[in-house]
Amino acid sequence: MTDSPPARPPLPSPRYFDDFAEGQVFAFGRIEVTEAEMLDFARRYDPQAIHLDKKAAAAGPFGGLILSGWHTAALMMRLFAEQVLDDASSLGSPGIDELRWLKPVRPGDTLSLRVTVEEARRSRSRPDRGMVRNYVEVLNQHGETVMSLKPMNLMRCRPPPA
Repeated sequence: MTDSPPARPPLPSPRYFDDFAEGQVFAFGRIEVTEAEMLDFARRYDPQAIHLDKKAAAAGPFGGLILSGWHTAALMMRLFAEQVLDDASSLGSPGIDELRWLKPVRPGDTLSLRVTVEEARRSRSRPDRGMVRNYVEVLNQHGETVMSLKPMNLMRCRPPPA
């Protein structure tokens, strides 16, 4: 993975629940997929021929080596953590919905994210926090969506001024 200089965060830093509103769309990040990292990840976590063996992968359904979907998810998480989540406010996640791998990712591809805020709801029982639901698209260098998912994140609200 070769990182370009990080994109300027589309949100203030530190980022809190209050910085998210339904309908906002953010685009950021650039991570290049390298064959060496693809092979290392596949050997360690997803040892299938379509991820490891050039000859077998060439004869397979994708016509060549492709990145493990779980590796794509890990790269997405890196960009999402750097650009959306913030140590000051992130309280974890109860999960994700609708994870989809839509197109193969290949060595040499460059990935970025488009994040659409679908819901930002303050907790009724704990008003110092809220839930942000996003629709995240992982895009390749051609602007094609290669993966999509709907993560949920619990976040602290901005503290009142001292």
